[in-house]
Amino acid sequence: MAVDAKLIKELREITQAGMMDCKKALEASNNSVEDAIVWLRENGLAKAAKKSDRIAAEGVTLAKQNDTAAVIIEVNSETDFVAQNAAFLAIIDEVATSLLSSKATTLEEALEVKTSTGESIKEVLVNATATIGEKIELRRFVLIQKTPDTTISLYNHANKRVSVLLEFAGNIDATDAYNVSMHVAAMAPKYKTMSEIPADFKESEMHIIQENAKEDPKLQGKPANIIENILNGKLSKRLAEISLEDQAFVVDESYKVGQFINSKKVSLKEMVRFEVGEGIEKVVTDFASEVAAQVAGN
Repeated sequence: MAVDAKLIKELREITQAGMMDCKKALEASNNSVEDAIVWLRENGLAKAAKKSDRIAAEGVTLAKQNDTAAVIIEVNSETDFVAQNAAFLAIIDEVATSLLSSKATTLEEALEVKTSTGESIKEVLVNATATIGEKIELRRFVLIQKTPDTTISLYNHANKRVSVLLEFAGNIDATDAYNVSMHVAAMAPKYKTMSEIPADFKESEMHIIQENAKEDPKLQGKPANIIENILNGKLSKRLAEISLEDQAFVVDESYKVGQFINSKKVSLKEMVRFEVGEGIEKVVTDFASEVAAQVAGN
């Protein structure tokens, strides 16, 4: 059956599906745009299922707030190219906006949250996977409900790969709060304070320091108590690198971040920093070898 190019164009504008998929849908639906939309959705679900085991390690982060809540999310895609796609970015904004109006506390609850279209976030992402052609998934989020006695500060880096959400107990000037958020984005502290650092991490770091010390000629022959003090000093320096309050403030290095926050008569209740792909093992493809293998097989 011949398919009218105008119908293909109309269907693409409605669904954002690929041209060949639109053509197949219209052929299977007797040139009915309405039936073709259903066909695309039904077949799109099957396509999305096939992509469910792929690794999505690219994507974007976004921190957003309204009058009652603040949220930070990471939504992943398979390639950075898709992560810059306007349609993909619109989906990210829709997901964040929908979560702001929810009370979701788990990923499972978040995926069932309804969006402005009436679809759940899970359905929106499945349809996006089918339409865009890559696995799209909500990896993680943190939702905070605002209270009158707290201050929320957000930071979204220009590359859309790093976002920060901070919640202060008390009222702090918006610029000061933003500068702390920007510091967190740049310096990537793992903990708010040194006391939050797990004991097993400290033990692991000390073990590494002790092993390195065995090869350090500067420590050879020194008394045991002196060596112990030096190693403890090295550990303290290492822990300060990942503790927000002990880091030198990038905006004003005369302060430690903890000192700066205390000077504003507030405390930091919550610190969330998302960077795209943290902890995900990426698959590195050698395209030259892949093409060569295909040629050899032909």
